[in-house]
Amino acid sequence: MKTPIVALASAVLWAGAVQAQAQAPAPADGKTLFAKNCAACHQANGRGIPGAFPALVASPVAIGPADAVAEVLLKGRGGMPDFSTSLDDADIAAVLTYARSSWGNHAPPITGTEVSMRRAALQVAPAGDSRFGNKH
Repeated sequence: MKTPIVALASAVLWAGAVQAQAQAPAPADGKTLFAKNCAACHQANGRGIPGAFPALVASPVAIGPADAVAEVLLKGRGGMPDFSTSLDDADIAAVLTYARSSWGNHAPPITGTEVSMRRAALQVAPAGDSRFGNKH
């Protein structure tokens, strides 16, 4: 039989563990991030819109070196805006990994650490806590 203090302590620890799990951020979902941030231009099938938005299917940029494709999302390219303030490094890694492994693409995944290193090398400020600044 547990004493009331042990029972109370157990209940408090259990409640804290449940709350910590509830507050832990879910891992970034590349497919969902792509749908919200990229599909309007690059299309859900990754084929883009000829003459307007490039295809990501077999794209040398999309499946090329991790630092180069991360730079595109961090700084933008041509008419594409950057996502440096609206997506954090884990989100950028997730969306890039999704694009690099979808529609027949077979490029290796990109990690949040790789994106962070590229962000630092480019001297791009980290994404803010507020994701309402999305300019896309």
